[in-house]
Amino acid sequence: MLIAAALGGIVLSEIAFAQTRIRNAPASVETERLIRIPMQGTPDGLLTRVCLTPLRASAPLVIINHGSPADAAKRLTRKPGSCGEAAKFFTSRGYTVAFPLRRGYGETGGPWAERYGKCDSADFVSGGQATADDIHAALTYLLRQPYIVSGGTVIVGQSAGGWGTLALAARNPDGIAAFINFAGGRGAHRDSKPNSNCSPDALVASASAFGKTTRQPTFWIYAENDTFIGKELSARMHAAYTASGGRAAYRLLPPFGDEGHNLFFAKGGVKVWGPIVDQWLAGSGKR
Repeated sequence: MLIAAALGGIVLSEIAFAQTRIRNAPASVETERLIRIPMQGTPDGLLTRVCLTPLRASAPLVIINHGSPADAAKRLTRKPGSCGEAAKFFTSRGYTVAFPLRRGYGETGGPWAERYGKCDSADFVSGGQATADDIHAALTYLLRQPYIVSGGTVIVGQSAGGWGTLALAARNPDGIAAFINFAGGRGAHRDSKPNSNCSPDALVASASAFGKTTRQPTFWIYAENDTFIGKELSARMHAAYTASGGRAAYRLLPPFGDEGHNLFFAKGGVKVWGPIVDQWLAGSGKR
């Protein structure tokens, strides 16, 4: 099916045609690279995996932003996302995909910047803004690279990365076609218990704060069996966000696997969210 809507002047290609071109590309075509993006507070910059599309010499950009394990030890072993299923969804549509590894994670190193304070008095706005700072640094750097074309950029985030995506949307950066939030939020699994949050009312209030200054369309995707940011809390967040002026389409999907929070990166997840994202980018996201 031909998707006829333009994102910042970039028309999404017919999916089957794009995938045929990729399969027929010369074997010597580079498909990925690891780069360092300058960022204050890191020893060498944000370690970033870039997944390239062989469709053209340069391509519009998708930045995919990772979550944040509650366990500090797991943050230290985090690696940039792979050029796997989620990335291929976008590269097959003519995008270049970047996975920046933020401050305090894995080989990026440096102090962890995304703290939100004590559980009962959480400052989720500040935590989200720190994530947005790293996403913005990656965005600014990547848009200057010869393999990226400006305009039509899509920002995607999962969990804490989804929350940071909303924080960045509240700044209304130029040239962004869409912001997509998968299971975004912070403060989940209080005391290691599922379906609990450090400060649910603070999370709702923080969503409202982001919505007040956001002027660009956002798309929120959650699953019913998400034990980190459940259907009730995500619905409250969305209601507060839109009530304060934010533009947000919201989709609550049926249960996915054992844990709906993992939908975006999970094996087979793209079969669930891919058609929904295609439809939104082609239509309601730009209305």
